Order: sequence, then C-alpha cells, then structure tokens
Amino acid sequence: MNDTLHELTAVTDAVPPWAASVVIFALAVGAAILVHRYVFAAFTRLVARRDLFWRSLVSRTGRPLLLAVIMLALLAASAIAPLTNFQTLILRRALVIALVVLVAQTASAALHIWTTVHLRRFKLDSEDNLLARKHVTQTRILRRVADILIVIVAVGAVLMTFESVRQYGVSLLASAGVAGIILGLALQTVLKNLFAGIQLAITQPIRIDDVLIVEGEWGRVEEITATYVVVQIWDWRRLVVPLSYFIEKPFQNWTRESASIIGQVTIPLDYRAPIDAIRRKAREIAEASPLWDRDVFSVQVVEFGESAMQLRVIISARDAGRAWNLRCDIREKLVTWLQAEYPEALPVTRVELPRGQERTESSTPADWPLHADKA
Repeated sequence: MNDTLHELTAVTDAVPPWAASVVIFALAVGAAILVHRYVFAAFTRLVARRDLFWRSLVSRTGRPLLLAVIMLALLAASAIAPLTNFQTLILRRALVIALVVLVAQTASAALHIWTTVHLRRFKLDSEDNLLARKHVTQTRILRRVADILIVIVAVGAVLMTFESVRQYGVSLLASAGVAGIILGLALQTVLKNLFAGIQLAITQPIRIDDVLIVEGEWGRVEEITATYVVVQIWDWRRLVVPLSYFIEKPFQNWTRESASIIGQVTIPLDYRAPIDAIRRKAREIAEASPLWDRDVFSVQVVEFGESAMQLRVIISARDAGRAWNLRCDIREKLVTWLQAEYPEALPVTRVELPRGQERTESSTPADWPLHADKA
C-alpha cells in the first residue's frame, strides 16, 4: 500500500498542478453525476405513491439537485486539488454562494409548487366562490411575502460568507439603529405596502375577484401583488392602487361576505299610474328572467314630487353582473309595457287654459297662459 501511494505521489508530482486539478475536478463531476442518478431514481421511487406535491417537487428539483451534488463534489475535491490558498479560498467561496442561491431557488420553487397544488382545489369561476377567493388571496399574498423573505435570508447568508462581515458583526449591530432609521425613511412606501399586504392577507378586506367601488370606479380585483392591487374597471381599464390604500381609506366591497347583491330600478310615473298592475307586471318580468335568484323582490312608491311620483323596484341576483343586467331588463320591459298599455302613466306636462279661451292654430305654446304645474 505504501509503495502504491508513493507511486501515485510521484505521478502527481510529475503532472502540472493545473492539469492535476482539472483531472481531479473532472473525476469529482463524473462521480457526482453517477451519485445523482442513483439518488434521484431512489427519490422518484420513494414518492411514486405519494401525493401530487411530492411527485411534482422531485420532478421539478431534479436539475437543481444535480447542481447541488456537483457543487458538493467540487468542494470536496478542492481539499485535495493542488491549488494555492488563494485559489482554494475563491473557489470555495464561489461554490458556497452558488449553493446558497441554489437552495433559495429550490425553496421558492417548492413554495410555488405547493401554492399551485393547493389552489387547484378552488375554482374562481364557480357560482359561490367566496371560499375560493379567500384562499387564493391569502395564498398569493403570503407567497409573495415568503419570496421576499427567502431573498432576504439568502442575501444575508451570502454576506456571512465574507469574513469581514462576521468579524465586524458587533459593529454592524451597534450601528443597526442608525442604519435602520435611514433605511426606513428611504423605503417607507415599500415597507408600508409590504406590511399592508400581510395585514390584507390576514384580515382580507379585499380578495381576488371581489367587486369594488374605488375612487368612484366600479371594477373587480384582478391581481394583488406585494405592493399594489390591480382593479379591472368594467370598461377593461386597469386601476392600479397601492396596498396601503385599502388600509387607510374607505371603499365599497360588494362581495365581502357573499356575491349576492340587491339592485334597484327607479321609475318616475304620473299620479294616474296603476300601481297594482305595475307591481304584477314587474313580478311577471322578474319570474321570467333566469337572472333573478328568487330571494328579494319589492315594488314600492318611495317619493312624491310636484308633478310625478317615484316608483322603486328592488330585486336581488347572485352577483353584481347579473344584477346589472336584470335591472336593465326590468327597466326596458316595464317602459315598453307602459307605453303600450298605460301611456297616461308616463310623466307628462300639464297645461290648463283659462275658461272661455280656446287654443287656435295660430297660437303657440309660448302664448298659452300657464295655470297648473309642469311635470
């Protein structure tokens, strides 16, 4: 054995250092590829009968696992390769930094796989999607926050690979107060929106696909990022609002607890309008429409004016879009029916002439004395 070691030492001494290093690293890479092949095959068989998350995780992390095994093999090979101290230091530091970045990417990928698998159980396009909107909103916001934390931890781990950071750690902690104040002032808006995002994920005043009235605009929550919310306006415009807006300012949420909503149709009518007949016709229109959810319906006279009264129809629907279309449907069909059956029920302008005075063809409305109200 000693003779063999002496012969190997003599051979390696005869080979230039750079060539020996190349051979050692090449052998290490080859061994790492072989180890990865067997390890990955074993993991694949192990999770074959597990749930979708573990199978997807092993499938998606095959290449990162190969890179990690190669890096570990190169770290081990750097201990026996004929490198200078400076070369060994640079190589090891680069490999450690690469490993930290790789671990961070793998953690982010695992988080992405978990959120994707988790959200597959919920459908936003279902009729009653309140639970789905709750889980989708929480998952997406917390995932973005977790991604930010992964980046922060990875950057901190990379910085800790430098001896100067570790050596002067006490000094850095002593100056953390001043640095924190400066950083807080510089990133005040970003940090405010970040913490607002965490608060929104917990309390959930808004969710994905919620119907909102924001800044006088009607729209749906299309996307919630780590710093802002995208609201799709009814005419396809996008209103971008910072997260802190929904913590600091009032807004309307039409789907906070349920997507169902009550709509109203207000119609001005003459005092000669037959209320009972209109009520029956409005009920007939509502029952014939598939948009009505059969929950709320009412026809009431809500106001008297000098020349007309206000009739209000309130009716419920499963969501805001159906309520809008149902209101338009009732409004159009009621007016058409009134024009055909009770034209006198529509608002008119009354003009009363003095007794004994008749209107001639040459006279104009401007010449007629008014003695009654105008509608």
